[in-house]
Amino acid sequence: MLVGVGLGPGDPELLTLRAVRLLREAKAVFVPGKLACDLVRPYRADAVVLKFPMTNDEGYIRRCLEENADRIAPHAMEGLAVFGILGDPNFYSTFSRLAGVIAERHPGVSFATEPGVSSITAFASVANVPVSGRVLVSDGNGEESRVIMKVRRPAALAADLREEGFSEFVLVERMFMPEERVYRGDELPEESDYFSILFARRSHE
Repeated sequence: MLVGVGLGPGDPELLTLRAVRLLREAKAVFVPGKLACDLVRPYRADAVVLKFPMTNDEGYIRRCLEENADRIAPHAMEGLAVFGILGDPNFYSTFSRLAGVIAERHPGVSFATEPGVSSITAFASVANVPVSGRVLVSDGNGEESRVIMKVRRPAALAADLREEGFSEFVLVERMFMPEERVYRGDELPEESDYFSILFARRSHE
């Protein structure tokens, strides 16, 4: 199995306890650069630094992804392999693209992710800026997804969002609590707990 582990925004004290445990337990640990390597060094001095170029050359990026996929896959097939990445592995992250390439070339590899403190939330502490109300987070491109917190009537909200072109929905209720539930697509309940988050994505058709 390959687990994408969030290493937080850059402070070694902001690694989660779970991240530290997985780093220590892994058969092999891979990171995408020196900053990530510095963060994991206290727990895994043998972490392997892989090359992920910062370029617009998609052909070169693809070749590097394939090389990295072929290097990681044998370890993930034999046991636990960790790919440690700054921030969170599911938010604007290299891990998602890498996992896609590994899945194509090595379909026997399974995947999981463990969250890390993302820059989206960490900046508010650094800047001392409380955030509330409606917030748009973007990489500068058009809005493809929404994350909506404190969703009390998810089915009705999803119906409204469909009118705006959204077609994929995932509701997570009371996450990381004993009563955690995940609902997808048409199975969204009429009502949900205060501790609920709805993810919506637009159709690409």
